Amino acid sequence: MTFLSTFCRLLTAFIFIAISAMPARAAAQNALKSVVITEQVRAELMAHAPDGADPGKPVWLGLQLRHQPDWHTYWKNSGDSGQPTSLRWTLPVGVLAGDIAWPIPQKLPIGNLANYGYSGTVLLPVPLTITPDFKPAPFAPDLEVRLQADWLVCRLECVPQTGEFVLHLPVNSSTALNAPEFDAAFQAAPKALAGPSHVTLEGRSLNLSVAGLPAAWQGQTLEFFPETPEVIEPAGRWSQNWQGAVWTATLPMATHRSNSPNLLPLVLVAGQSGQRSGFVTQAQVSGTWPVAAAAEVLPGSAATSGNRPAAALPVSFWLALLGALLGGLLLNLMPCVFPVLAIKLISFARHAEDRRAHQASGLAYSAGVLLSFLALGALMLILRSAGEQLGWGFQLQSPAVVAALAALFTLIGLNLAGMFEFGQLLPSRLATLQASHPALDAFLSGMLAVLIASPCTAPFMGVSLGLALSLPPLQALLIFAAIGIGMALPYLAASWSPALARKLPRPGAWMDRFRRAMAFPMFATVVWLVWVLGQQTGIDGAGALLALLVGLAFVVWAFGLHGPSRWPIAIFSIAIFAGLLWATGKNVLQLSEAPGPLASSSGPLASSAPWQAWQPGRVDQLLATGVPVFVDFTAAWCVTCQYNKKTTLASAELLADFAARKVTLLRADWTRRDPAITAALSQLGRNGVPVYVLYQAGQSPVLLSEILSVAEVRAALAAL
Repeated sequence: MTFLSTFCRLLTAFIFIAISAMPARAAAQNALKSVVITEQVRAELMAHAPDGADPGKPVWLGLQLRHQPDWHTYWKNSGDSGQPTSLRWTLPVGVLAGDIAWPIPQKLPIGNLANYGYSGTVLLPVPLTITPDFKPAPFAPDLEVRLQADWLVCRLECVPQTGEFVLHLPVNSSTALNAPEFDAAFQAAPKALAGPSHVTLEGRSLNLSVAGLPAAWQGQTLEFFPETPEVIEPAGRWSQNWQGAVWTATLPMATHRSNSPNLLPLVLVAGQSGQRSGFVTQAQVSGTWPVAAAAEVLPGSAATSGNRPAAALPVSFWLALLGALLGGLLLNLMPCVFPVLAIKLISFARHAEDRRAHQASGLAYSAGVLLSFLALGALMLILRSAGEQLGWGFQLQSPAVVAALAALFTLIGLNLAGMFEFGQLLPSRLATLQASHPALDAFLSGMLAVLIASPCTAPFMGVSLGLALSLPPLQALLIFAAIGIGMALPYLAASWSPALARKLPRPGAWMDRFRRAMAFPMFATVVWLVWVLGQQTGIDGAGALLALLVGLAFVVWAFGLHGPSRWPIAIFSIAIFAGLLWATGKNVLQLSEAPGPLASSSGPLASSAPWQAWQPGRVDQLLATGVPVFVDFTAAWCVTCQYNKKTTLASAELLADFAARKVTLLRADWTRRDPAITAALSQLGRNGVPVYVLYQAGQSPVLLSEILSVAEVRAALAAL
């Protein structure tokens, strides 16, 4: 339809620019500094350059974390749960940052689990290499260092935190104020061991032998820390012994092992608190690792319907392609796509008697769908390769995209209601272009359908999308293309079917009535988008967007007037809209920092009893006490999630069943960007919502269907 051609030149560019800019923080950032303080941690970026920051001189940076009592962060291998601290540097050309020189960790028991990390105060040092390519500015002879650090701090609960830091190191003078802290960190780092180390695999055990340890260590009980995660059971029982100068140990293999290394880096530690020292070595592994049990379950498979996956079904690339194709087909049945389908119905009826136009429209619509899926998939893969934690539907985590879509659907709704025609607002050349290129409308309809449908994850899509992120880029893009083909296939087939064309009603007066009626689904979509924005930015953001949409409608109405009063009123309407944009626009784009009526730190979707807010590590803590856990991964912009929440998950009999079996209910709200939730979805082989998971201690997670039913959940509970 012609009304879509206008956003070809205006809104399409804006939306995709907003998508590509989405990973940037929408919230206003405080001025960068070297210290970030939270309720649990004081984090400080420190430097140590005793000889200056010239090329070839030793330069060290370090993030010092000073924990409040009973709180801790994690080592490079966090153990049974947790997440290592990560550092992302922004450095001048010619300056390179090395890896963290991790200090010796502590073992942190939590119920039946164990983690590896740090309490008290710890400094994570990083060496800098200053190459001859580094050229300081002539009038500012210093080295600017910027750091974004992410850490997970836990007590009984866990809080993911981020800090942004900046330091300026003088190039020609010494920076040694923090020398005592760095000297202590260097002393706490494990030393390289010269002696040989060896691991022999025997059943479900690892037999370790290490030679070359100091003579003073002989006879002592040592601590053992593997650098590779998910190889041993951190809390499992193990034994150790000395055979002369050789230290030996028998370690339990991880039940859900995810790594099978040929070399096992490990740290051995002796001594008591305050007097600990350690050595790091790499043990050569001999023997064959047993086949690792995976936790992946295919929706709709026998494991899902039986709700207890003893072992996951293998997912081949071709099966993933088939799942993507079927998921794309079923995506047309998702409620979020309904407004665009209504537009297509009008288009089909309009071209019912023109077979060539009908076929061209089908091809153009399919091309728009396919290319949009490929563009979104490629953008997500590029951003993830750059370190961003993103998943499917990520664009609606950006307030800018949500606001742009609300404005677009407001314009479409006003157009369908007959308030204006786009030809009234466009120069005659563009209006003529619209009439001579109707296929462009169909192409843009396909783009719009993908933008609206992408937050939904249809059945069969979840496994395919999760697998796509682990594949090479070309294979991953083939999966995204298969979803697009599946979504476009019904319309492509219908446009090339003469039998279907003959069954369509003939154009007539009914089309104008139907078109005006279709304005209401558009306005309903605007209501939904305003609600989504409110979840992200709070009540002020939702109110500001409503005011801007009213201003936009005023501008459209003014330009639709005729006569001498048109331009004065139009100019006045533009001034009103510009004033609203200047006064309230920042509220639309700024993510809320504190809980409010529509937004909270853990998300509004997690606040209703008997549901609790999901937090990193919370599932493991509950499972350690023997309590089963059900997690609802959801988002406000996911219509399927909201449908399941209001129907299946609100069922009184189902909630009673949960209570009778003492299942803890957690809700993970992904409305706004949350790297911890993205990581949790990735561990389940998913990268979009909805996802429903039932956990029980000692067993693999059970993944349920995206279209949830009471019977399916109760069957899963019955298997506990």
